[in-house]
Amino acid sequence: MFGTGFGTGYLRYATGTFGSLLALGLYWAVPQLSEPAWLGGAILVFFVIGLWSGEILEMEYGRDPREATIDEIVGQWIAVLFLPRTCLATALAFALFRLFDVIKPEPVHKLQRLPAGWGIMMDDVVAGIYANLLSHCLLWSIEKIF
Repeated sequence: MFGTGFGTGYLRYATGTFGSLLALGLYWAVPQLSEPAWLGGAILVFFVIGLWSGEILEMEYGRDPREATIDEIVGQWIAVLFLPRTCLATALAFALFRLFDVIKPEPVHKLQRLPAGWGIMMDDVVAGIYANLLSHCLLWSIEKIF
């Protein structure tokens, strides 16, 4: 259940996008997740569960299966960590995370080759970090311009 992002991994199309949207839905629906300490704790817990469940999903479906979407949840939460909780910041973090998750700039691409659940989780962790850093820069630029 956790590894498939509460079933989003079983959807027919765009499982990663739906996993990311689930992450944002939880981020907005659970008030505590707006606090960095709570969100950071959730990231850590879901990361550990993702390592475990990712290994199981790989044994069943093969390397980095599309059914595994817990990695998108963790990566998306990293993308919004320490950002203001606004629609603009959330939309920007979502778009940038999906972009980096799809194009996989280095070392994101290489991290997919890590064994077991590590390969599933780490590429999205780094894509989330990239999205977070670029979101911060763009939001800062927008604030200075306008």
